[in-house]
Amino acid sequence: MIKAIVTDIEGTTSSLSFVKDILFPYARAKLPDYIRQNINEPYVQQLLSDTCEEANAKLDTEDAITLLIQWLDEDKKITPLKALQGLIWEAGYRQGDFKGHLYQDAIDNLKAWNAQGIALYVYSSGSVLAQKLLFGHTDSGDLIPLFSGFFDTHIGGKKEVDSYHNIAEHIGYPPPNILFLSDIKAELDAAKTAGYLTIWLVRDQEPDAQVEHQQVTSFAQIDLSGFKR
Repeated sequence: MIKAIVTDIEGTTSSLSFVKDILFPYARAKLPDYIRQNINEPYVQQLLSDTCEEANAKLDTEDAITLLIQWLDEDKKITPLKALQGLIWEAGYRQGDFKGHLYQDAIDNLKAWNAQGIALYVYSSGSVLAQKLLFGHTDSGDLIPLFSGFFDTHIGGKKEVDSYHNIAEHIGYPPPNILFLSDIKAELDAAKTAGYLTIWLVRDQEPDAQVEHQQVTSFAQIDLSGFKR
């Protein structure tokens, strides 16, 4: 029986275009000045220190900014970069520069599953702050109360099997009682290896019944009763 559902964000609950065409360019444009203007804040100093550790090099502020922009352009899933993006997006959400995009089918089914007593979690390469900002500032209002928890790369990389073991241990349910939703095969492979049930979101293509993970084009096609109880 499914006791918990863990969902990815980009390409799963939210469109790829929202992240790539709105959030990423916004963070790229704001990142240099954000760091320079907050350089004396302890949390920014820590993130710059973490950046140096990731790069295995001693970097001054401008070199760190250059490297962070490079990582952003390469879509690197590096924790200090994701944390900085979250801080920048926080300002954008609060200023009303944009709202978090979620597919309506995702909203409807997340609400229904929550009402059924299924524990809902988010696991994304974006920071927990960025996740909460997205779900907290949607056209449908604040959806954070639907969720029992949020996970980012602090728990481990999304293509690593151990990450899913760590999540299962943290939430207190055995992997066979957890359903993982994503649009990335490598993530689904890792979750399945850890013992999770999996569903592959393929929003812009026809589902392939021959692949290892069940494919659906929207949350509306997810039938929880189809899993063994």
